[in-house]
Amino acid sequence: MVIRPLDSADVPVLAPAMAALLRSLALEFIVHESTPLGAAAFLAENDERGIRGYLARGYACHVALDGERLAGFIAIRDNSHLFHLFVGTAWQRQGLARRLWHAARAAAIARGGDGNFTVNASNYAVSAYERLGFVRVAPTQCVKGLSFNPMHLAWAGD
Repeated sequence: MVIRPLDSADVPVLAPAMAALLRSLALEFIVHESTPLGAAAFLAENDERGIRGYLARGYACHVALDGERLAGFIAIRDNSHLFHLFVGTAWQRQGLARRLWHAARAAAIARGGDGNFTVNASNYAVSAYERLGFVRVAPTQCVKGLSFNPMHLAWAGD
């Protein structure tokens, strides 16, 4: 398994794979708790065009590749907000999310981030983010028909 930053040369091949992975996992774990409009909006905002837009706006992304297959990816916005963290079901519960997180977190700090991070976790992902050190900072929210849990991780200086 190789974890590395996504570069512009990767986008034509990996953006479609990222969008497909996100969609399949969102359908299974996230949007079933949303309103139909909320689910449709989330899926539309995170299709291939949406992924390309996030990358064009400077979201920093790392990918996990198992050979040539995309196993997972993580995207960080503004060196402080964990925007996406998705791991394919075949690679879940093997520490890959943690490895992606550590790579992306270190890169964000190296780019000038202060080590404090936020994430809007789906109900399904709350326990995974808690294992990474995030804590809830507010009750479950619902915006545009999509439920999420605001969480924060303070830098511990490690």
